[in-house]
Amino acid sequence: MTSHDVVARVRRITGERSSGHLGTLDPSARGVLPLVLGRFTRLAQFYTNADKRYEGTIQFGLATDTYDAEGEPQGPKQAVHLTLEQVREAARAFVGQIEQVPPPFSAKKVAGVPAYKLARKKQPVELQPKPVEVKEFEILDLNGEQARFRVWVSSGTYVRSIAHELGKLLGPGAHLASLVRTSVREFEIGQAHSLEELEAVAAPDSQRLITNIMLNKESTVKTAGFEALCLHPRLVLPEFPAVTAPPESLARIHHGNSVNLPEFTKAPLVRVFEGQTRLIAIARRIAGTLFHPKVVLG
Repeated sequence: MTSHDVVARVRRITGERSSGHLGTLDPSARGVLPLVLGRFTRLAQFYTNADKRYEGTIQFGLATDTYDAEGEPQGPKQAVHLTLEQVREAARAFVGQIEQVPPPFSAKKVAGVPAYKLARKKQPVELQPKPVEVKEFEILDLNGEQARFRVWVSSGTYVRSIAHELGKLLGPGAHLASLVRTSVREFEIGQAHSLEELEAVAAPDSQRLITNIMLNKESTVKTAGFEALCLHPRLVLPEFPAVTAPPESLARIHHGNSVNLPEFTKAPLVRVFEGQTRLIAIARRIAGTLFHPKVVLG
C-alpha cells in the first residue's frame, strides 16, 4: 500500500473524513506512518521538516534503476569482496551535511512532471542535488553481499540514494534491499499499531466515539479501546513547552484571541492544555506572557 492508501483505509475505518499522514513512506518500505485525524490535521505543518530513523539492508553487487529491489538491474551482477571495516569506512563519507541527488524514480518534479513518470517512459531525468543531513549512518554488520544498517536523516533524504552511492563508492554497485522506518521524530515504532488493530476497536456503533476522541472532546461512551491506540497529547510536539491555560482564558483561546499564559520559558511557541490531557492550541509568543493562538484545536 501507498501512504495515501493507508489514509483512505483509516478514513473508512473511523468515519473521519479529515485524515492525513505526517510523511510519505515508500510502498516497498515498512514501519512508522504517523496519522492525524480531525482537527489534529492542523498539526501537520509542524512536521514538514521532521527527522526520521530507519533500519534496513543494502545488497552489494547489483545496482538498479530505482535504487531498490523493485527496480531493473543496471548491468550484470558483480563479484563482492568487501570487509566490514571497508564498508564502515566508506559509510563515514555520507555523515553530515551532504548534497544528494534524488533517485530518478521519485516524486521530485522536472519541469512540473514527477521524475518517476519520465523514468517509466525511458525519458532522461536530470535532478539537481539538494542539501540534506545524515546525522548517523551505522553499518551494523556485513553478511557476505548484504550489509545491515541504521540511519538517522533529515526530512527529504532518500535512503535509496545513500545505498546506491555507497555501492558506487565501493565499486561493485548496490541497492536498498529492505527498509523499516523506526521513527518520525517523536513517533516510534514501539508505539505503532496495525490497521487490523484499529479495525478491531472501530466497530460501526463506535463512529461517534472515534470522532469525538480525535477532536479531543470528552465522550460519555466507553473509549478505552480506541484511546489505547492514540498517542497521548502530552507526547506530541515535545519540543514546544506545555502550559495549562487558566480557566478564564479558555473562551478567548477557543475564539483565537490573544491571552496571557503562565510563563515557564522564553520559547516562541507553546502547547496550550486545558487540564492535563486536552490539547487545545499551539500558541505563538507576542511579548512577555502574551500569546496568540497559531492553531486552535479545541
